[in-house]
Amino acid sequence: MQAIVLGSGAGGGVPQWNCRCPICALARAGDRRVLPRTQSSLAVSADGDAWLLVNASPDIRQQLFETPALHPREGLRHSPIRAVLLTNGDVDHVAGLLTLREGQPFRLHATRGILESIGANRVFDVMAPGVVERTEIALNEPFSPGPGLTVTLFPVPGKVPLWLEDGTPEIGAETESTVGAMIEAGDRRLAYVPGCARVTEGLKDRIAGVDALLFDGTVLADDDMIRAGVGTKTGWRMGHVPMTGEGGSVAALAGVPIGRRVFVHINNTNPVLVEGSDERRGIEAAGWTVAQDGLTLSL
Repeated sequence: MQAIVLGSGAGGGVPQWNCRCPICALARAGDRRVLPRTQSSLAVSADGDAWLLVNASPDIRQQLFETPALHPREGLRHSPIRAVLLTNGDVDHVAGLLTLREGQPFRLHATRGILESIGANRVFDVMAPGVVERTEIALNEPFSPGPGLTVTLFPVPGKVPLWLEDGTPEIGAETESTVGAMIEAGDRRLAYVPGCARVTEGLKDRIAGVDALLFDGTVLADDDMIRAGVGTKTGWRMGHVPMTGEGGSVAALAGVPIGRRVFVHINNTNPVLVEGSDERRGIEAAGWTVAQDGLTLSL
């Protein structure tokens, strides 16, 4: 199995278009300690020919351009992307579908709840039904999105997308709104969980023994955005477990047997983005990799 992190940033990427926080300022100034990052997306293949795209970032055109394995190869129009899988309905995971509208056939896989949220917005009808087949996927039931790959979706604690919030949302429920993906090829397993509100015993049991875990790294501490002075929401309110602190993912997953541990979906205010910082060194000392765009895992 080959997995390419197309986008390692959270919503807005790094630098965020309107942000002058210290980290975005460093990235915009070209400081080599802070690499620019596009918004969350992953490509996976078992044979290097047919690819599964997991989440369609608003930055998908740039991501495909910078990834030769995903370039057209045949005739005047072609794509090696056979299918797209969605793990939730967040804007940074679905807006890129509008870019994939140029009459190119592929299958769109998601849970019923995620497909219904897309179906309720007619702008997504640019993906013509006769071209893009929408396939409802049940939780905990394996399916094959392409040659050599088997995927099982499983619920993780989360919340509904921001654009679907009505009043005070329920946070931490395990529903079809936020899911993880267990991706298998042969005897290799990769767990992709770019959004997760907390680490549960069930989640630890589910991912035990995987060859690689790509996990929600939105915030270092629950109050990252408040400390940075750019927002009032905690990680919990956004549906994201912090890396550190009480209930943090680093400590919660420390005793779980996992091959490669990689943080993805990293918010622009997260200090681990600064290479060489104390925060970055602490995360790396705990055995984690902070993903950057283009990071490739060969399993």
